[in-house]
Amino acid sequence: MKLSQASLALIESTIGKTIAKYHGCEQTIVTDIHLQANATSGELTIFDDEDTELANTTIEEWTNYSEEDFYDGAERVLTSVLNTMKTAGDFDKLTLMKPYSFVLVDDDKESIAELLLMDDDTLLLNDELLKGLDEELDAFLKELLEK
Repeated sequence: MKLSQASLALIESTIGKTIAKYHGCEQTIVTDIHLQANATSGELTIFDDEDTELANTTIEEWTNYSEEDFYDGAERVLTSVLNTMKTAGDFDKLTLMKPYSFVLVDDDKESIAELLLMDDDTLLLNDELLKGLDEELDAFLKELLEK
């Protein structure tokens, strides 16, 4: 799934509106921010832990998406946008108590994937991070046993 720059900007703007609600207020405990993507309507709805709607927009390119890989594509897109925002420092001054996560959910609000974990001490493992790990561990073990 490849989205236009306008759609990516709309997603970023919608997430920005969501997190703006957590600037300058008292520290809030939120464990998850749920991003609900809908392939039929094209809607992206963002909820807090208590299912309170924080933001909503329609991504035209998602409207009536007919492929079966919708959630995989949405996960890649949303993860990319969130990581870009994290790198830009958009989440640095939020009054949310860490750790908290951005989670992709389906229409029944069941978790599909954790998109981004905001925690100073925890690193999520993903396929990219694990590439070549087997070879590195094998080489390390071989070197260790040879001594």
